[in-house]
Amino acid sequence: MRRRSIIGTSLAVVTAMSLTACGGGDGGEGSKTIRVTLVNHVWTENIKKALPEFEKQTGLKVEVTQLGEDQLSDQYNVKLNAGSTDLDVMMYRPLQEGRQFGKNKYLADLSEKVKSDSAFEFGDFQAGPVQATTYEDKVVGLPIITEQEVLYYRKDLLTKSGFTAPPKTLDELKTQAAKVEADNPGVAGFVARTGKAAAVTQFSSFLFSFGGDFVDSSGKATVNTEQAKQAYAFYGGLLRDHGPENISTDMSWSEAMAIFTQGKAAFYTEANSLYKNATDPTKSKVVDSVGFAAFPAGPAGSKPYNIPSWALGMNDSSENKDNAWKFIQWAAGKEQALAQQTAGVPGARTSVWANPASTATLPKDLAEANTVSTANGVGHDRPLVVKVAEAREIVGQPIVDAITGKDAASSADAANAAFQKFLDDEAK
Repeated sequence: MRRRSIIGTSLAVVTAMSLTACGGGDGGEGSKTIRVTLVNHVWTENIKKALPEFEKQTGLKVEVTQLGEDQLSDQYNVKLNAGSTDLDVMMYRPLQEGRQFGKNKYLADLSEKVKSDSAFEFGDFQAGPVQATTYEDKVVGLPIITEQEVLYYRKDLLTKSGFTAPPKTLDELKTQAAKVEADNPGVAGFVARTGKAAAVTQFSSFLFSFGGDFVDSSGKATVNTEQAKQAYAFYGGLLRDHGPENISTDMSWSEAMAIFTQGKAAFYTEANSLYKNATDPTKSKVVDSVGFAAFPAGPAGSKPYNIPSWALGMNDSSENKDNAWKFIQWAAGKEQALAQQTAGVPGARTSVWANPASTATLPKDLAEANTVSTANGVGHDRPLVVKVAEAREIVGQPIVDAITGKDAASSADAANAAFQKFLDDEAK
């Protein structure tokens, strides 16, 4: 998937260990050992530190296997396809493999468990992330880590150009970008991802805010609606007209972030989870001038994505489902969600976001921007399909064409035909 700064970038660290003094249990029916597979992530490190408390409360043992993203995917592909019973709880990416796991019936249906457990308060989870962890009206996962798209900007450059506040609309964003660029030779008015697949996720907020989406309620491709064409033209035009000189069409987040943090751009739309790249003095030259604002509103309002980058699910082949649920119930519960968010890992619970303690460590304007995003956010940032990478290549082509000055409308028509064929083929 993507490239979050809070995800470990080292090679896989594999720990198959019982986190109690005693080993034990074979993982079978009613076993007191719960086998949990997690990814290298700050969330994982935090939850591991809290495990002794869970084990003391429940009398259960937790055996953790911790892997890098690629190794995690490889293990799931092998074990889940084989119907292995030695996975009980799985940390997975709802938007990257959730549809595949749902279609292949790898994930247990948790609907009855979440809805019958009043103390768990399933209704406390935000609608957007829940949408992404639901498959065919069945709850198959619980969102544990979320991210939203926000606007990064340079306070000093706005002040210099006479602007007293960041843009509240996309039209204002274009106006301010043009003025700041004109007032500061060598500084781009706007920067964002440009790579065909990489840009899709951040472009999605523009698409939604123009009133579009990748598919309609019946599952038909909609990347050539008037709203989608306007979004492609706007995003591509903003980068073509006010982006960095000699702009490439293969920038992912790291290249775009580098341009912003080195002081070479006034505005940048990106995931909030990457904000420390802009506020860390060892990485950024704009620490003293960086500001954050809610994603600017388009014709349909401000509709940035609010997505679960990671969730917890239960292996449908597990023979220890009752105890596996106890772990999920605890790890995705209010107490742990608050602890994680206070430590800088945003979650999906409304009550936690409403608690000032959960955002106390964030820059004040970022916390305020996040509040808008979580209230209005859409629960996906890419097509919800099985073959995600292929779909992103298709719907991302008009972005590249718009940036390079080609006819965005014609490109959207071609992309829509290709995407519809893709959807038809995947439905077979």
